Amino acid sequence: MNELIIDASETGVRIALTQDKKLIELHQERHNKNFNVGDIYLGTVKKITPSLNSAFVDIGHEKPAFLHYHDLGPNVRSLNKYTQMCRANKIFKADLSNFPKEAIIEKTGKIADLYQKNEVVMVQITKEPISTKGPRLSSEISLAGRYLVLVPFSDSINVSKKLKSSAERQRLKSIVLSLKSKNFGVIIRTVAEGKEDDDIRNDLKELIERWNQIFKRLKEIGNKEIPHEKVLGEMDKSQSLLRDMLNDDFSNIVVNDTNIYNDLKNYVARISPEKEKIVKLFSGKQTLFETFGIERQIKTSFAKTVTFSGGCYLVIEHTEAMHVIDINSGSKLNNDSDQEETAIRINQDAAKEVARQLRLRDMGGIIIVDFIDVRRTGNKRLVYEAMRDAMATDRAKHKILPLSTFGLVQITRQRVRPEMNIDTLEVCPQCKGTGEVNSSSVIVDEIESTLKYLIQENGNKKISIATHPYIAAYIKQGLFSLRFKWWRKYNEWVKIVTDEDFHYGEFHFLNAQDEEIKI
Repeated sequence: MNELIIDASETGVRIALTQDKKLIELHQERHNKNFNVGDIYLGTVKKITPSLNSAFVDIGHEKPAFLHYHDLGPNVRSLNKYTQMCRANKIFKADLSNFPKEAIIEKTGKIADLYQKNEVVMVQITKEPISTKGPRLSSEISLAGRYLVLVPFSDSINVSKKLKSSAERQRLKSIVLSLKSKNFGVIIRTVAEGKEDDDIRNDLKELIERWNQIFKRLKEIGNKEIPHEKVLGEMDKSQSLLRDMLNDDFSNIVVNDTNIYNDLKNYVARISPEKEKIVKLFSGKQTLFETFGIERQIKTSFAKTVTFSGGCYLVIEHTEAMHVIDINSGSKLNNDSDQEETAIRINQDAAKEVARQLRLRDMGGIIIVDFIDVRRTGNKRLVYEAMRDAMATDRAKHKILPLSTFGLVQITRQRVRPEMNIDTLEVCPQCKGTGEVNSSSVIVDEIESTLKYLIQENGNKKISIATHPYIAAYIKQGLFSLRFKWWRKYNEWVKIVTDEDFHYGEFHFLNAQDEEIKI
């Protein structure tokens, strides 16, 4: 079951998407943040670069935005004409039925033939500013709804390739054809499958209303000497997530801000009335993210080393050119008689965690995953299929190549916004403020992962944990301590032994004879 947890503060909004209580996406929005994917701007062409067949456009960001010829869209001439006529007050209604369209552009044309320096153009952000680069733009404006995407100046009706039924594809096409006006193209989204005529009609009506807002905004701006101006902002992240993902799997939408609560409740009531009751206003004493265990998951999920499946772990490294993820079995592989089968099982579990990490951190570009070696060709195929299946729900465009001879999987994943990076280190209590170590929650998460493996898979009983006093106190604090929760979960009371000579992150597992358990 999916939950959306929305934590609003003075500085911005943090949005956590969980699946079966496990964090799979994290988004942060600053109140003053602009330049989101989907925002539509009027910008000024500052430079034409013939060698790149592109233009740099000023939309108000400190870095000029990049617009390539291939991102202009076939009907850019019509868009430019419409923009100029609206600003000159020569068009009096938003409807495009009688708009005299211009000829489409050639696929191999030159941007210098279409744009001139200081020309004012309407563009849409397709990629947010990342590092030293400004936003990336498109002149093919599209407005996304719940079931449809509206594409002005086009006339085609396209259906998502993920919708396989030919009868359903034809039914939806017929509905849209009967509703849409001339010069408005429509893309039918996968979630439209099985929806009634009224659902499609209402979605199209809302999209046409957003186009009307663009028309009104262009008229307001007019021919004022404004080099950059936002024309239409994309809906906030929480609403766009619900627009794209809300289904029967959603069980909870919890928010701690009254205004956001009312907006979301109204939005859900409009797009999915039967789900309105799952929107809830939080009023607990603890912070929202602490109550739902999100803070702890953030610290354990964004570390360089991430544990999974009882003692196994990922090591995630970032370089300038790519991301590298190394999968380690710990000592689990050494203790199993059938190492090939164990390697497959670990790789399959690792594939799920890798897919989660890619979504959670929004990692893009080239990703190299170093799986544990398996010898048989059929087993290599199983690992590849596990990786492919784990990423099937990832909404970012991606491509996965089969395992190489060396056990490497290469993934390319689209990145449209800056990668999510969160510092999980804390000041080391032993270093008197001169060093940093993994947070207590990261260390304890590693301890619990190993404990689960020892009890559930190895059958160990009467286990003791020897650790630093700080970590011991973290495990034992409170009436419903972590140790109490372990007892409830694993039916085993764990003895905690402290040793001040241990370094902060050091721990060892002991058996009933106080001998160290080799893991």
